[in-house]
Amino acid sequence: MNEKIRKLLRTNTVLYILLLLLFAAVTAKVSPVLAAGEAVAALLVWYVSRRRSKDMQQQMRQYVERISGGADTAKSSNMLFAPMPMMVFNPGSDDVLWANDLFMELPDVGQDIFESRVGQVVPNFETHWLLEGKPEYPGLYDWNGRRYRIFGCLSKPEEDGRLGVLATTYWMDVTDLEHMRATLAQTRPVVAIVMIDNYEDLMSACPEGKRSAVRAAVEEKMDQWRGDGVLMMKYDRDRYLMVFTEQRYEALAEGRFSILDEVRTVQAAEGVCATISIGVGREADSLDALFKNASLALEMALSRGGDQAVVKDRMNFEFYGGRAKATEKRTKVKSRVMANALGDLMDDTEHVYIMGHQYADMDTLGAAAGICAVARKRGKTARIVLDTENNSVGPMLRKIRQLPEYKDVFIGGNDAFLRVQPDTLLVVVDTNRPASVESEPLLESCNRVAVIDHHRRGSSYIEKMALNYHEPYASSASELVTELLQYLLEPGDLLKTEAEALLAGIVLDTKNFTNRTGGRTFEAAAYLRRAGADTQDVQRMFQSDLESMIARYAIIRQAVLYREDLAVAAINETCERVTAAKAADELLTLSGVQASFVFYPKDDGVYISARSLGEVNVQVIVEALGGGGNSTSAGGQLPGVTVEQVCQKLQEAIDKYYEKPNQGGTNK
Repeated sequence: MNEKIRKLLRTNTVLYILLLLLFAAVTAKVSPVLAAGEAVAALLVWYVSRRRSKDMQQQMRQYVERISGGADTAKSSNMLFAPMPMMVFNPGSDDVLWANDLFMELPDVGQDIFESRVGQVVPNFETHWLLEGKPEYPGLYDWNGRRYRIFGCLSKPEEDGRLGVLATTYWMDVTDLEHMRATLAQTRPVVAIVMIDNYEDLMSACPEGKRSAVRAAVEEKMDQWRGDGVLMMKYDRDRYLMVFTEQRYEALAEGRFSILDEVRTVQAAEGVCATISIGVGREADSLDALFKNASLALEMALSRGGDQAVVKDRMNFEFYGGRAKATEKRTKVKSRVMANALGDLMDDTEHVYIMGHQYADMDTLGAAAGICAVARKRGKTARIVLDTENNSVGPMLRKIRQLPEYKDVFIGGNDAFLRVQPDTLLVVVDTNRPASVESEPLLESCNRVAVIDHHRRGSSYIEKMALNYHEPYASSASELVTELLQYLLEPGDLLKTEAEALLAGIVLDTKNFTNRTGGRTFEAAAYLRRAGADTQDVQRMFQSDLESMIARYAIIRQAVLYREDLAVAAINETCERVTAAKAADELLTLSGVQASFVFYPKDDGVYISARSLGEVNVQVIVEALGGGGNSTSAGGQLPGVTVEQVCQKLQEAIDKYYEKPNQGGTNK
């Protein structure tokens, strides 16, 4: 009703004529002469209106002929009766000037649209894109249950400017096409591989007669979780293949793969719970490619410690879960195989370069020194790529550089890049991210790369590897290198300072053997002790001066508790990276604190250091901010943000991490 009143009150010629005739009829009883004059005026208005309308129609016909290339009458008729709805309006006043028959036949358009505004004919239709010179309406336009893709242009059909600038729009109904597109997107296949990643532990922890019951319990949980519309088959003793649609995947992802927590309720014995890893492949053109993506995703999940789901689409990885503690799953067989493979790689080259992550720490230096000892034993020239100015290993670095064996061993990234040879072997230690290495150009220029690392793998990692010794269950890269040394060197072949550097790396990452410490960690420390490492000398390497201690406690004083057991210190002034890291470590000594986060501004961005006692996976939280690391020690550099912005993002990442599966699930 309101719309009818609005249209009635809208300025138009018909309304003027009716009013004039009404006045003439009323006035006829009083003054016939005046009534006759009013009637004549109404006729003049009608005549002028018709004349003006015909002129406008003629101008519009000429305009259509002009924009169609000045073609003949047949071609202009085709334009006028084009198989696509068209509307012409004045972009300045938004007055509708012309529309073809197909546009007039659209739902709720009506026949009386001339002298109307665009917003009155087409509700909520934006026209700014035409004024900006864009040929297409941004997105799709929804109108009366249909979807349209709209094209348009601006033109000035008359040189004298009588019509001004006109906007011509072409309306393409794509409702059916978009419905088909949505249906196709929802029905695309998705492939997933599910693996019981602690299968051997489960089977060995329970009697023979109960093993089938444990397997059946795990499969029952998976059956309940997958629901209808999912094909699942077992193709190995600990692996399952699933095939489902994108629509079903969205439902599973919305629940944040709650099966990860559900399977963990299955116990083979006290303290031994089932865990699974899931690799999902999406957005590929064939089933083979989907299976390949799923395999890559599963490998990524296992390299990050298992007990999580990883989704691999056309471009990226997505991570779900990863909150459980990682348990040691390494074998000495693998260490021996990797040691032999590393020895073979060194035998095939004359030049060995060793490189860690930027701003090297004790673990990086210790692992590099261990590899350097292997190269020296095999008679190869080794160089350690390290920024001798920007690092946190000052005392140990000075001690190593005093050794005659390490004369001219340390080299900068640019010099190493210029000296690299085609047969050079590059050994990357304590990182697997290309963006984190000391010299990314050097990494890209080397054909043979060996990676020795203990950090959980992220979405970006070194792909071209001749050797990959990646163990996220290890305490440190120094521990991994020490295990290799046991198969490649005699204890007497290792210099005392080298052994102390390796031990210092283990001490740093385990926080004096309190975190991520397993039996293999103590075995590595025992080997280094036999090689001459002095524990007291190692401990002195971690001593700090009074000034750094004051700075450290100034950070601790600004810490606040979040969610009762997380210590967060947001510092508005810059500080040393080592100071922030030590402050994060000391915050863990406070009663009730399970994890700590320290961030501070530096170099037009914000640096963050995160630490955990093991119950909280800080890597998953920091990854949401663009950082990385492992479950108990993580960090990152966030460019172009403020401390306040990072604080907000950190709280959001923590809240998402603690979401329950039935409320949005495990962390992503």
